[in-house]
Amino acid sequence: MSDTLRIAVCDPNERGRDELKRYLVGMDRIWLEAECSRYEFFQDVVAQTSPDAVIINLDGDPNRAMHLVGAIKVDAPQCAVIVVSADTDGQLILKSIRAGANEFLTSPIEIDELVSAIDRISHSGERVQRTKSGATIAIAGASGGVGCTTTAVNVACSLARNPAHTVVLVDLDLSLGDADVFLDSIPDYTLLEVCQNIYRLDLAMLRKSLTKHESGVYLLPRPVHLEDLNGISGDEFKKVLGLLKASFSHLVFDLSKAFNRFDIIAMQSAEHALLLTQLDLPCLRNVVRLLASFETIGEINNKLKIVVNRSGLDKSQISTTSAEETINRPIYFHIPNNFALIAECRNNGIPLIAHAPKAAVTQAFMELADKLCATTNAPNQSPEPERKEKKSWLKFLTK
Repeated sequence: MSDTLRIAVCDPNERGRDELKRYLVGMDRIWLEAECSRYEFFQDVVAQTSPDAVIINLDGDPNRAMHLVGAIKVDAPQCAVIVVSADTDGQLILKSIRAGANEFLTSPIEIDELVSAIDRISHSGERVQRTKSGATIAIAGASGGVGCTTTAVNVACSLARNPAHTVVLVDLDLSLGDADVFLDSIPDYTLLEVCQNIYRLDLAMLRKSLTKHESGVYLLPRPVHLEDLNGISGDEFKKVLGLLKASFSHLVFDLSKAFNRFDIIAMQSAEHALLLTQLDLPCLRNVVRLLASFETIGEINNKLKIVVNRSGLDKSQISTTSAEETINRPIYFHIPNNFALIAECRNNGIPLIAHAPKAAVTQAFMELADKLCATTNAPNQSPEPERKEKKSWLKFLTK
């Protein structure tokens, strides 16, 4: 699922190692998994961290470094190896290639050459896909109170019922999010602490920073205080997102109603962006407004799926046909209404799958989770919806 490339670095020279780290940390979809200053220790580091690729500077001790390259290719044949040296002698290059190196870069490293080398190994087939087929799912609402958190929590718990899945739920309603209440959890750390320490975290430390619910879902909650919101930067959040993608097979984002920069980043990074609505005039009006706005923001509109919550709430609801004609897009899924049961689960901090697994609304969330997983890796065969004559909101009143 993940596009994140996890890299370990070995360079006895501290200045060269720091320079390389600075390059890697500044790259999107790159995670610095480990660093080492000693050739004799690096083989164990690779065995413990299982990176997708390693970068080894040969100049500290070329013979020992070359032996290390060969040992890594024996122990971890799917791990790509990039070697670096100030010596451009043809024999050294040939020897490193014979030892198993995939790329040879000259020192000092040029950033463009490093990017090109990483791009080549990313598409070479060397990389191991360590996570099961998964998905990143961003859940937004066309209005307040349409059930975003309910959907996010119960979709995440439905995904986690499969033991092959590792699922994390991220609460991006930074002001008023309450995913922790839905799961009756008291987290030790929030998104703020994780972002502020992102450059010191590895995959193991990240999981320890999250709260694991008995359903198997890991929770990353919103910051505690409103004044903490300014302590999170967009770059830090992107790094957290990359680390989460490298560590979990499934990410579920519960977005805010503000559609702020973090919400947009999450939607752009997701395979599926769900827009929850009800079949009433205010919600559908907002759906049209949001669809128009998303047309100017890349990588969102073509992955957006309209989900109707509380379907069948009452007979006065606008029909599905009328709604689809007005928003000019098909309804992807219907979640039936069962407000009393959902309110009971919310107030007791128990997900539906644990409290009422056979209820129709619980089965709907499970079906939605399975449907999203089934279409994650399928080619997008949905054509651009045909543009129809714009409908008037008042036409609903005549239906």
